[in-house]
Amino acid sequence: MMTQQGAVLQDYNNELVKCIEDLCMQREELNKQIQQAEVEKNKLQHEIRILSEQLECVCESLAQKTASRNELDKILAETETAYMKILDSSRMLLNVLKKEVGNLNKAAELKSNVA
Repeated sequence: MMTQQGAVLQDYNNELVKCIEDLCMQREELNKQIQQAEVEKNKLQHEIRILSEQLECVCESLAQKTASRNELDKILAETETAYMKILDSSRMLLNVLKKEVGNLNKAAELKSNVA
């Protein structure tokens, strides 16, 4: 009977050792996966830092360009307004000149008719 109990105990012991070895192998595999995931995480964090820096540069450039465009819009609006005033003044001057030339022509005709 003792030998039978010893054999059973030996079987239990063998199974226990095998289970422990299986758990150790699972742990090693999981540890490899964790290390790979950490490498991937570090790589992604590095890429995120680079992309964040690039985004910041693009945002700064965009803000500067937008401010420049807004300034150009203001200058264009002021220039167009001034140009329209010049056109209006030119039109008025042309009308005055036409009127004066007409008056001079009438005066010249009257003089030639009188003479």
